Amino acid sequence: MPVVRGKTIEPLFTAEQINARNHELARDILAGPCDDLLVISILKGSFIFAADLIRALHDVGLAPEVEFITLSSYGTGTVSQSVKVIKDIDSDVKGRNVLLIDDILESGRTLLFARELMYERGAANVTIAVLLDKKVKRKEQFEADYVGFECPDYFVVGYGMDVAYAFRELPFVGVVTGDA
Repeated sequence: MPVVRGKTIEPLFTAEQINARNHELARDILAGPCDDLLVISILKGSFIFAADLIRALHDVGLAPEVEFITLSSYGTGTVSQSVKVIKDIDSDVKGRNVLLIDDILESGRTLLFARELMYERGAANVTIAVLLDKKVKRKEQFEADYVGFECPDYFVVGYGMDVAYAFRELPFVGVVTGDA
């Protein structure tokens, strides 16, 4: 098992599995509403997944515009509260097909908020792609349109996801299992 920063990390989804799944997701997205597509990556955790998925979208013939939004649903604690926009997009979504990309779907509050916000702003259609779906943590009646992998109830790191800003650079999704 890899050792990073003195911690043993057990891979859950390898770089190869993620790459293959991103290309499958791109083909699925191509079959959906994708005319005048605006992709919005929800920062910070989704940045690597979004970059790879956007390149996979290019590989299947799509040329989306790309934006970034930063949302917060935790405030100062670890218990999810209300969602707020920290950094907004610059683009007008009115009449457009929007694809929201996030790293992990847990409670559903943040993605529900983001989807409703895009519809309030006049988006024609809003779909959601997540790398991981952790259904056991769901608090809202909410499902993503495109899911990379079902995630067991582990705290995961890598591929953009962190613990205290560490481990985002890992090319795989893994679980910290202890000190090396």
